Amino acid sequence: MNGHTAQDVARGVSRLLMQEGYSPILEFTLANGRRLDVAALGNDGGVLGVEIKVALGDLRGDRKWPEYLEFCESFFFAIPPDFPDEHVPPGTGLIVADRYGGAIVRPSPAWKIHASRRKAVTLRFAKVAAERLAMTLELAADLPSLKLRQISEATSPAEASAEAGPARVLGEIE
Repeated sequence: MNGHTAQDVARGVSRLLMQEGYSPILEFTLANGRRLDVAALGNDGGVLGVEIKVALGDLRGDRKWPEYLEFCESFFFAIPPDFPDEHVPPGTGLIVADRYGGAIVRPSPAWKIHASRRKAVTLRFAKVAAERLAMTLELAADLPSLKLRQISEATSPAEASAEAGPARVLGEIE
């Protein structure tokens, strides 16, 4: 295949899902301990799950994907454009994606999940998304001080001058 990574496919899937009105997050752990590569909530609160496959051997050996279905109302496999789609299990949705975007090639069947499970998944999704946002903001807040430390450790005035531009921009974020 053409060197597409799971990260490339995840990026394209996320872009596609946002265009379709979903809010995706990556690496979402379900109550049964299984981890979806991409989980998304729709405008109606619907739960969508995506399992990414970039290697045929990984797809053929995957026996865990049915365990996702009790937590999703829609479930898709996502593959890169050059992946042989005839190996994707029937009865699931199919997304073909690269790092720039994707397309739903086969719609997912609709599954019903119990209202209490849907609520639990939605609350867990919100908690994970909020924690990730807080961590991202915390890291972003640390960037100016990290950058300033690097500048102060520069060995020459030229190095310090070259580094000052980005640090000023990052400092303006605060």
